[in-house]
Amino acid sequence: MVKDEQTLITSIHEPKTLSETMNDPQSYYETMYILRPDIAEDEVTNHINKYNKLLEEFGGTILDSQMRGKRRLAYQIAKNREGIYVQLSHQGDGQHIFKIEKAMRLSEDVIRYLTVKQEGPLPSPRPSTKGSTQANDKENPEAKVESKEKELLVSSNGSTSRKNDTENKKNTES
Repeated sequence: MVKDEQTLITSIHEPKTLSETMNDPQSYYETMYILRPDIAEDEVTNHINKYNKLLEEFGGTILDSQMRGKRRLAYQIAKNREGIYVQLSHQGDGQHIFKIEKAMRLSEDVIRYLTVKQEGPLPSPRPSTKGSTQANDKENPEAKVESKEKELLVSSNGSTSRKNDTENKKNTES
């Protein structure tokens, strides 16, 4: 029984080999890349599709791909103060990362990229909320009107409650 405990302890503390690490089903990669802000929206989707196809050609599996939108950069990069962020979660043997990053490095539209190895449960793909809300609005235009009415009702209730709060504070102060 002591031998079993010893082998268990040594197997826990031994580092994984490269092939064990690459074939680990619980590890995946996230690549975040920033595109120039002056690119049109259809060109952005073309870039996203291009890198997704390249990744699959190089032996990777795409788990999730999301456009995070245009955001202000912390510092100026190549005379750009803003950038379009794209997040790509993928799985593979690790060899595909060098190839996809080389394609990004050669592109003039990608101003930064970073790939990080993630461990833990695999991310579940999120459905595109933009497309689903547009489809729902086309199918049921009354729902759109009702949701706007609810928003107005909530905002009007919130403003009256704030007035009451300020009146109560004035009364308690005097």
